[in-house]
Amino acid sequence: MTLMEDRITPDVLASLERAPDPRARRVLESLIHHLHAFAREVALTDEEWLAGIRFLTAAGQKCDERRQEFILISDVLGLSMLVDAINHGHAAGATEGTVLGPFHVEGAREIANGDDLAAGWPGEPAVVSGTVKDLDGRPIPGARLEIWQADAEGLYDTQRPSYPERQLRAWLRTDAEGRFGFRTLRPTSYPVPTDGPAGVLLAMMGRHPYRPAHIHFIVQAPGYHRLVTHLFAAGDPYLGSDAVFGVKPSLIVELARDADSGVHQATYAFVLEKAL
Repeated sequence: MTLMEDRITPDVLASLERAPDPRARRVLESLIHHLHAFAREVALTDEEWLAGIRFLTAAGQKCDERRQEFILISDVLGLSMLVDAINHGHAAGATEGTVLGPFHVEGAREIANGDDLAAGWPGEPAVVSGTVKDLDGRPIPGARLEIWQADAEGLYDTQRPSYPERQLRAWLRTDAEGRFGFRTLRPTSYPVPTDGPAGVLLAMMGRHPYRPAHIHFIVQAPGYHRLVTHLFAAGDPYLGSDAVFGVKPSLIVELARDADSGVHQATYAFVLEKAL
């Protein structure tokens, strides 16, 4: 090891001595330590370093108000699920969380219980209903459920530039008994976008880009921990190989098709944990 190679990491770490934010200093110290150790471990070449810079540059260029490529990269590397596990350990009996994903946007419209989230959209009709309760089984009236999903072709509204935004996404509140219900489309499995750096990364790892069929939820109420989660369709072929590692068995639901009406039906009981 050359003198410069031996000294560079201690010198960079020493430069943080006057960092005003203790937490920022702690995070940066660890980042620098591990990043330098990584470069040494793999004997990173000039060409590989530059390829990494170009990769990050391309990821930034793919980001806009409709798409967050860095979240997608974090998802396919399993980092998003790790951060979720570190920060959102749940009490026994509380509903488990999973990734937010790169397609959440603010500004969804409010709907009433029983309304159709997917009015006018082609696809197999579905009804999703259930309850929001606390760990003691008491209903939580007025809990807010934000819901969004892909269309029957596996695309979100933000992936269709010709469509107005805020489609197949809405929010509603539970009734006095903590109940909710809405009509929508049966979700379908779909590939995450592969036309950017995340797709390059998946190809390098020899992995497919598919996510199992699911509906996104954010469930929250005053005095309770905010829950970011999905409901996954039972029987989907990608449940065991989700491209973003987001599947948890407790979040898999049956979407049974009623023989008479042809409507798929699912029920789920969300359980929120009280905030300290």
